Amino acid sequence: MSIGSPFHPRTAPLNRKQQWREWSGYWASSAYADAHDIEYNAIREASALIDVSPLYKYTVSGRDALALVDRVITRDASKLAVGQVWYTPWCDEHGKVVDDGTVHRTAEREFFWTAADPQLRWLTLNARGLEVAIEDVTESIAALALQGPFAREVLEEATEEPFGELRYFRRRPSTLRGRSRGRGARRTTTSTLPIEVSRTGYTGDLGYELWIPAERAAEAWDSVMTAGRGYGIRPAGMLALDVVRLEAGLVLLEVDYTSARHALNPEQNYSPYELAMGRLVELDAGDFVGRLALRREQARGGPARRLVGVQLEWDGIERSFTRQGLAPAISQSIDRSPVPVFAPRGDRQIGKLTSHGWSPILKQAIGLASVPPAYEAPGSRLAVEWTVEGHRGRVDATAVPLPFLDLPRKRA
Repeated sequence: MSIGSPFHPRTAPLNRKQQWREWSGYWASSAYADAHDIEYNAIREASALIDVSPLYKYTVSGRDALALVDRVITRDASKLAVGQVWYTPWCDEHGKVVDDGTVHRTAEREFFWTAADPQLRWLTLNARGLEVAIEDVTESIAALALQGPFAREVLEEATEEPFGELRYFRRRPSTLRGRSRGRGARRTTTSTLPIEVSRTGYTGDLGYELWIPAERAAEAWDSVMTAGRGYGIRPAGMLALDVVRLEAGLVLLEVDYTSARHALNPEQNYSPYELAMGRLVELDAGDFVGRLALRREQARGGPARRLVGVQLEWDGIERSFTRQGLAPAISQSIDRSPVPVFAPRGDRQIGKLTSHGWSPILKQAIGLASVPPAYEAPGSRLAVEWTVEGHRGRVDATAVPLPFLDLPRKRA
């Protein structure tokens, strides 16, 4: 049975239509408003607060903590500095991705790990022979994603500290400061709440993630929302988050790929090179799980499919509706169902769309597609199945580089 996150006492009253979905055993808001477009606009034009507490979270510490991280992830963990955060996949012995997430180095012998799926057993299995302690802190640490062009101003208002020096994918401790007025006109009380802040997020925008003691989650929510009043802050749910993560070209577990632990056949197994994660694989560093299999894959010329960005031509979408006597329409929500992708001429299916939908800021229909290497290059022509009123047709599409949207402020 799903339960509310540590922020549920604050998020539940804001969810007007009680639009919830299940996320790792927690209730997550699909949308707070009648439609999620206003929440999308908050992320892209103002500031938004997203409850991401259902992420699985672990601490890895001890003499061999670095050795364990280096054994699991596909990157050279010795290069990860204290105070730095890495996004990374990790693989099974066949070189297929188990999950992807972030690894934070919090001290010389201590790491903080986030993941979409449970990883305690996987980390424990790979810790054999090492002097290391692994603790599941999912329930004890709540998490908020503060995202949007005014995220820094909101954070500085809430902490009374400057954050311009915190670089992209770095972290540091901070303190939320809340004020409440007492009985006298001039009597105020100040509360302080120690937190950790990382310059990370899943939106492709300027943003921070706040890691908060779960027992003080409601207090932290109040502090940030109060600080954000002058910056158009809004709570945002999963529907808006899905749109911005697609614009940022970010993959979603069990949507754009299947975990190697859940795959039922070879087609459901993906290597990092099939998910546009090749830049995150260091084959000459360490002896991580799956390294030998990935070296063999590269020696064979790479995998037989690649993840690419796709732009769908609106004229084709419009014609599909016109043929049925309907005005053109496209859902504001991201479609997560697989959709066949064909060669530009003929009936040969060559791949599939994994996520697709409308980008409000780009004014285009976009998607992520898994296709053969011959169609990987930007400008490659494709055809995507498009169904209207049960009638299947084709819409022309073009492969484009990822991400679709690369905002300079994300790294500024």
